[in-house]
Amino acid sequence: MAGRRGKVPRFYFNFRSPYSWIAYRDLTDRYSDVAQAVEWHPWWEPDADGERLMKEHGETFPYTPMTREKHLYILQDVRRLARARGLDISWPLDEDPVWEVPHLAYFLALEAGHGPRYIERVYRARWQEGRDICDPATVADIAEELGLPAERLAGAAEDRELREGPGLAALLALGRDGAFGVPFFLHGYDKFWGVDRLPAFVESVRARARPEPVEPGGSGGLDSPSYRWAVPPAAARSGDQGHAGGCG
Repeated sequence: MAGRRGKVPRFYFNFRSPYSWIAYRDLTDRYSDVAQAVEWHPWWEPDADGERLMKEHGETFPYTPMTREKHLYILQDVRRLARARGLDISWPLDEDPVWEVPHLAYFLALEAGHGPRYIERVYRARWQEGRDICDPATVADIAEELGLPAERLAGAAEDRELREGPGLAALLALGRDGAFGVPFFLHGYDKFWGVDRLPAFVESVRARARPEPVEPGGSGGLDSPSYRWAVPPAAARSGDQGHAGGCG
């Protein structure tokens, strides 16, 4: 695991967080090369069943709920950030949300080869259309738009195989990687938290991806053995099989 950590950067994304949405837009709009190189890992607040499963495996959810004052600040801050990027925002209302509904459905979309399109569509539904993405009917609508089985995606939160398989693995990874908030980026053992840390993460990924100088007389070129890539082009396929901004 340690060796793999050093090669493949990770982006922990979350559909609930407006900062994660802003980071997603920046990553895909401004740094598409890095968006293609990262592994995309969903991050969500588990319900009671998810917390129980984590506890049974010796992990706890590494997140502390925010105060009301911080929530009010975020309302102002996110509007400023969105305005600076020319993005219209429609703030959603959450009533007893179950975050497994949209996040577990992501694994089904990913399995069908539509992970990036699903991420883009869910973010847009929540932050630009103000829709309730924890309503299975919303997920069903998105699935139909993407040509995916609507009933199966809408019922992802009730799927024990999903919960105890990729869902649990994703939750355990949060504790293992110390992903205490979102957006969260990991490159090797370097951690970056927050939208304002994205440029530093990008530079870290790009710096390790730069080829070493070719010795005099070397053949050169991207396919030359003289080039050694810390983040190989194939890394994108190991994560989300393409970058999420492709359909944005």
